[in-house]
Order: sequence, then structure tokens, then C-alpha cells
Amino acid sequence: MASLKCFEDLEVWQKSREFAKEIYAISRESNLSRDFILRDQIIRSAISIISNIAEGFERGGTGEFIQFLSVDKGSAGELRSQLYIVLDQGYIDENKFKELFEMNTAISRMISRLMEYLRKSNIKGIKYK
Repeated sequence: MASLKCFEDLEVWQKSREFAKEIYAISRESNLSRDFILRDQIIRSAISIISNIAEGFERGGTGEFIQFLSVDKGSAGELRSQLYIVLDQGYIDENKFKELFEMNTAISRMISRLMEYLRKSNIKGIKYK
């Protein structure tokens, strides 16, 4: 962790980027494209996850990074709930739901592990050096 130079090096950011691409794809390729409120909300949730990882990292302080990761956990939960609505409305099938659900929960676990690592480490962040 200490050798990371940019947020793009974080596996959780990379996975969040892949997940956001998948969310954008279903928002274009399914009838979700016409459900403007749900489509916009699920996209905002996906954007929030990847963006908060980047913003928290760039703040340069471990405490701030953990705070942004905590917001990410909330956004991941929000998006997971929205996936149920997308499934219930028939915008995606059960297989696509499972794929997206698993991606989401994997990202959520990665965020939790990163938060725990940062809490236990002596890393204070680059702005404290």
C-alpha cells in the first residue's frame, strides 16, 4: 500500500471502473434506458464508488481516505439495492443480476479490507510527511 503512487494502482479502483462500465452498458442496452429516474440513480451510485476512491486517495491523508471509503460502502449498498429493482422490473435477467451483484459485493468487501488495513497501519498519508 505504501508504494502506491496513484489511485489507478488500487485494485478496488480498477474493479470499480469495470463495474461502472457494466452499469453504463445495462443502462444503454436494456429498457432501463427509458426509466430515467432509476437509470440516472444507478449510474450516480456507480460513479460515486469510483470517484470517492479517487478523491479519498488524492486527499493525501489516511483518515480522510477512510472517510471517503466509508461513503463508498454506502454507495455500494445503495447500488446493490437498486440492482434488485432493476431485476424486479425485468430490465436484466437473473444471470446478469447475479454477475452484477457479485461484482458489487466483491468491491464492497475490498473497500472494507482496505479500510481495515488503513486503520491498523501506521500510514498517515503523504500530506503528513
